[in-house]
Amino acid sequence: RLNTGEPNPRLGMSYIQFAMEGLRHQQSQGAAQWKVDAGDRFTYYKLVDSTLPGVVSPDGREQSFFDGIDTSLTSLATGLGNGQNRVPFLKESLAQAETKIKQATSDPSHAAEPLLAALNILNDTIPRVINADVTEPYKADLLDRLREKRQECEEAVDLALGITMEATVVPPKGPGTPLPSEAEALTAVSPGEKLMVVVKLHNGSSGKIFVNDIALDAPDGWLSSSYRDEERNLAPKGDFYANFWLRVPLTAKLSRPYWHRENPETDSLYRVDNSEFATLPYATPNLRVRARFTPYHDAKLAIMGHALGAGSSASGWVSAQVVTPFHDDGNRSRFRPLAVVPAFSVLVEPPSQVIPLGSHEEIPVTVRVSSNLSGASKGKLQLELPEGWHAQLESAEVRFTGRSQGQDFDFRVSPGDLSAGHQQIRAILESDGARYTEGYSLVTREDLNALYYYQPAVQRLSVVDVKVPAQLKVAYIMGAGDEIPAALRHLGIDLQMLNANDLAKTDLSQFSTLVLGIRAYDTQKEVTTNNKKLLDYVFAGGTLIVQYNAGVGDFNSGRFTPYPAQLSRARVSVEEAPVEILAPQDGIFHYPNEITPQDFDGWVQERGLYFMDSWDSRFLALMATQDAGETAQKGGMLRASYGKGTYIYTGYAFFRQLPAGVPGAVRLFVNLLSAGHEPQGKQ
Repeated sequence: RLNTGEPNPRLGMSYIQFAMEGLRHQQSQGAAQWKVDAGDRFTYYKLVDSTLPGVVSPDGREQSFFDGIDTSLTSLATGLGNGQNRVPFLKESLAQAETKIKQATSDPSHAAEPLLAALNILNDTIPRVINADVTEPYKADLLDRLREKRQECEEAVDLALGITMEATVVPPKGPGTPLPSEAEALTAVSPGEKLMVVVKLHNGSSGKIFVNDIALDAPDGWLSSSYRDEERNLAPKGDFYANFWLRVPLTAKLSRPYWHRENPETDSLYRVDNSEFATLPYATPNLRVRARFTPYHDAKLAIMGHALGAGSSASGWVSAQVVTPFHDDGNRSRFRPLAVVPAFSVLVEPPSQVIPLGSHEEIPVTVRVSSNLSGASKGKLQLELPEGWHAQLESAEVRFTGRSQGQDFDFRVSPGDLSAGHQQIRAILESDGARYTEGYSLVTREDLNALYYYQPAVQRLSVVDVKVPAQLKVAYIMGAGDEIPAALRHLGIDLQMLNANDLAKTDLSQFSTLVLGIRAYDTQKEVTTNNKKLLDYVFAGGTLIVQYNAGVGDFNSGRFTPYPAQLSRARVSVEEAPVEILAPQDGIFHYPNEITPQDFDGWVQERGLYFMDSWDSRFLALMATQDAGETAQKGGMLRASYGKGTYIYTGYAFFRQLPAGVPGAVRLFVNLLSAGHEPQGKQ
């Protein structure tokens, strides 16, 4: 039993409160306002199995997750398999380092000397382990742990001595100028560009140190030249400077996530491209500066109030990630790791379109090109089209005079013979012999690191055999955000986006069907406030489609449905899960499109989520589906007549299917929009 509500003086709060602080950053899931009051909160765990002898209290319970587990530094000498006896020096060396570390922690005000001694021991131990006769994977695992401990020790030495280092990219206008805004800062460079990194090493201790070396860790071919202060004796509170001039090689690797999916619409799992970063949120930045220093061994010069022993050979290390300084919108100083991105970003809007079979309309394609080059640049932009298709504009000249400039280019494409299926249009920019076929966007937040998200410069087209009633007039109220409205407009549906704030004063009778976007009750207070108006709209003859909501408790207590129904967290995760039509006679499966089992082929990511688990008999369950080994979920699509109108709840993941152009889902959703408006005999 663990009391996660127990206050921790270093955190200034309890463990559960600290965990909630982290969860609150997941704002896309509505957690921003969550909090936990102070007080006991118990969590229970059961030990199922163990490879260690049990260490339990008299009542037979473990008191900690670490009971029986050796967490000492010397424990790293165990677990080496057959090679354990081949490194007899290891346990003794680690014991010596551990003694020094305990000495430092017992008196933090005099921590420098023992920490430096521990660091020297680790520095001596690692190469000996590399040369030891130990089989893999034991050696690799041991070295990873030893290097991690060495880094921790280096950081502890720096803290004890007050040694700090900064490595910043010089703003475009040169050193000494005010920080640029985020839009102007050199946060990302492209192959072929030049830049300068200024390094400042600060001696915050009360003793003199000698700067042995300072170097930039960079991939091959980056460093062009460097300069550093000649005087390496650094007085207390003094600064040591070094400058590095860099040129980004044309072959430089781009700053990408270390994971990817070949096709985000169909791939369920990410592929890890570099296992070195597999446990980290971000790949390690390309550029880092490291410096080695030695405190003077003079008993008269104290460090942190404590004299180092005469003759000590202890050296310390300090490192800094190369960052770009800038001012954000609130005029606060911020820093971001330097990234490498392509010289040009090429993005296509919209990234996907749904086209009705037989359409003869021109297809609009907008290509946004932006430059990351400091000087003038130019290129030629053109579209790669399916055979037999033509664009009014064959190519466009692209010209920029500086960094961060962007321009939109509008193309109109006349399709050739259309047949049901998938096509794609690709944008290609050629400049100085290079081809650019993808775009990127910065994903960041004040409390997070920066990530560049790449997308191919492609518009995916889904040609769907779908019939759309001409008389449909649809209103859509956005919830948490989805791309269904864009897909409906591509079909030629008369659709109006309705702001939830305008719901109270809008005459809803002008619409044949009203759709609530995903999580509308969760995210739009006005939808909750005006729920009676929505139900009155249905009672008067309208059709209301409610898509999934995640706030199960709030939804159920709000009684938003016309008849009693209970929302649950049930979901069907497998997109290929079989679907059974429970009410084959219902008009939803016949008008205006005849729905067959093939319409559930090719769905992406999942079948649905947040299904109902109980409902009034006046609701009709339309379909059932289930993941393997689970019971059938029948509450994913419910229809009810209410007054003269139609109420539909659906947890099926149309918000994923329509943007992906899944034909069957498009056809079925059009049928939902048409429900209650079927011609006589089609209901």
